[in-house]
Amino acid sequence: MLDPEGSVEHKASSSFPKVFLIPLAMLLAIAALLLLAFSATQQKEPDFYTFKVVNIRGKLVSLEKYRGSVSLVVNVASECGYTDSHYKALQQLQRDLGPYHFNVLAFPCNQFGQQEPDTNKEIESFARKTYGASFPMFSKIAVSGAGAIPAFKYLIDSTGEEPTWNFWKYLVDPDGKVVKAWDSTVSIEEIRPYVTELVRKIILKKKDEL
Repeated sequence: MLDPEGSVEHKASSSFPKVFLIPLAMLLAIAALLLLAFSATQQKEPDFYTFKVVNIRGKLVSLEKYRGSVSLVVNVASECGYTDSHYKALQQLQRDLGPYHFNVLAFPCNQFGQQEPDTNKEIESFARKTYGASFPMFSKIAVSGAGAIPAFKYLIDSTGEEPTWNFWKYLVDPDGKVVKAWDSTVSIEEIRPYVTELVRKIILKKKDEL
């Protein structure tokens, strides 16, 4: 005859998993959801500086190196009616405010009026020799339409402003967010106060951190 106590003990031990199985599964499911939510919050939101582009020498580079500084992103062209005035003013802006807190980022583009027909090497030589351009330059690209590079698509999506001609300007803050966009007709001198204010904020913040 089986020991009644032994029988009871066996039943109790065999029922243990059944009692705790559902609550345990629920806890595991909740933990998994919390982990996913935490991971989602940790993922970096895309901004202009998260993109990679090809520089004027053909090397893939990350725009991350410009994080913490202000950038004025411009689609440039060598044979446009705006070329002379813009290149001169852009270089003056770079000289006055760059390169530690600010940079002009120049992206040659041949989409508008076929006014940037030369090779990257010729474009760079023209800008450096004619205007003494010291700001970063990148390989010739498409800045509008389906063929636009991801970095410019981000600028367009952020502002709702898509380039329709050469020398559109996008002002990007130290965190990679687009502040404002201007078309070809707006001069660099009109934009300068916006750039200067952002640079001033960087300098003041660094002073406060000392």
